[in-house]
Parts: sequence; structure tokens; C-alpha cells
Amino acid sequence: MNTEITFLGKKFKNPIIPASGTFGFGYEFHELFDLNILGSICLKGTTKKARYGNPLPRIAECPSGLLNAIGLQNPGVKKVIEEELPQLAKVYQDQVIANVGGHSISDYVETIQQLNLCEKIFAIELNISCPNVEGGGMAFGTDEQIAFELVSAVKKVCKKPLIVKLSPNVTDIVGIARSVERAGADAISLINTLLGMRIDLKTAQPILSIKKGGYSGPGIFPVALRMVYDVAHNVSIPVIGMGGIRSAYDVIEMMYAGASLVMIGAENLIDPMACKRIIDELPKVMKELGIKHLEDIIRRTI
Repeated sequence: MNTEITFLGKKFKNPIIPASGTFGFGYEFHELFDLNILGSICLKGTTKKARYGNPLPRIAECPSGLLNAIGLQNPGVKKVIEEELPQLAKVYQDQVIANVGGHSISDYVETIQQLNLCEKIFAIELNISCPNVEGGGMAFGTDEQIAFELVSAVKKVCKKPLIVKLSPNVTDIVGIARSVERAGADAISLINTLLGMRIDLKTAQPILSIKKGGYSGPGIFPVALRMVYDVAHNVSIPVIGMGGIRSAYDVIEMMYAGASLVMIGAENLIDPMACKRIIDELPKVMKELGIKHLEDIIRRTI
């Protein structure tokens, strides 16, 4: 069974990538399994300056998933380049995808200009869809014109392939996808988390410190699948699918919908061995389903 995928001119040994924010900077997992079995790694969201993130509590359990309001906690792009990436390079040989967030267009541009110099980074995933960061994040991903302006500005300076991560918290995700494609995006990733909330019945107060957060986990898989399908069949650039993936069967389903690669998110927080387990399952599931080469099923007409 051939699990190789060619994406934006680069060959991936398989389509499995830990999603940003669920795998740290990668090297934290190397004692659990050999990271070099992964298709790639999407790094924790990085901003121009260090961010502590939101106050505690910022995690809440939900049926079939969880809410998070981490708030892009990270050490800032300078430390990511000087400390995190060298640590990762000791245990992971291939290139990775950097995820970039910001409060303004200039924040995104300045962060990406610094990451341009890193050979370890294959592509930039532009996070315009984080639902729990005030003054940025999702605000860029819910308006077609604002998304167009941001991606256009970033594309002018970005020396790497540019992947734009979309929010599901919109009325017309295809419209947003077409807008970022027109602005120059090389690929699209989706979906980020759905906006959700939990209330503590004993206190009658929201559990999360900022009241609302991003809902992820298996409960969002059907929504993610539908949105990946809609976007993949309405743009000409490749799509990365994510949202509630737990198994190799989910991977195949997401690829039938049109995803070239898939990212594993919340499942890493539940099972740190999730990516290894899914990679091990993949050839067996392919054989069961009569799939010889994964690339043959991407954008299959359904």
C-alpha cells in the first residue's frame, strides 16, 4: 500500500500531520515514538511577541470533545527560531509547517519575514481563524474582504508556500475560501474549532475564564467533513482537512471529501500515541478498502 502524497511540490511519506496547538513544538513527543514516521508536524501557533495566553481555567470537557481557550500561548517568534526549532531538529529530520497568528496585518507580516529564513520550515499556515484570541484571530477569517487584504499582504513577503487556515464560524465558508485563493493562498486548511461554551451549574458561571472557546474533537467531524468537501470542490488549490479525526477510517473519509493531507488535533490530547496509531492503521485500512495508492482517492467525484 502506497501512503505517499505529493503536496505543493513536496513528497510526504504519509498524509498524517499533528495539528497546530495539539503537539507543542514536536520534540516533546519524541520519547513516546519516532517522530520521523510523521508526514510532517504543524508547530504550535507563533506570534511576533511572546504570549502568556488566556487566564485559567481555559479547558472544559464537552460531550465528544473539549473546549479550549488557550489563547495562542507561545514564546514568540525569536525564541521559536533560536530555541524550539533547533530542539526539534535533533529528533525530527524533515521540514515542518509553521503556524502564525497575530493581532494585525503588520504582526503577521513581521513574524513571517523572520520565519522566511528558516530552512526547517517548509510552509507557513496562516491562522486567520482562532476563536479565543481577542483583537485578531477569528476576526480576520470571518470577513471575505478582510481575509483577502491580510492574505494579499502576507503573500507579498512570504517566501514559503502559504496555507490559510479557515474558521467554520462563518455563514459561507466557500466565499472565504475563494477570497483567500484570489489573494494568493497556495493551499487551504480547515476547519479550526467551532465556537462553544460551558456553564458550571454550581456557580452559574461560564467554566472558561473568557466565557467562550474553541470546540474540537470527534463531535465536529461531520461538520469538518462537509466544509472540506464544499471548499475542495470549489477552489483549484489543495486542501488540508482536520476536525475530529480519530482513526485511519476518518482519514480516508476526509480524503474522499477532497483533502490532500490531514491534521490530527484533539485526539493527540486524549491519546499522545494517536498519530502513530493512525499511521500504523492506514495501510491495513487501505487494503481493507481496496485502495492501493492514497493519491488516487483525493478529490474523487462524490
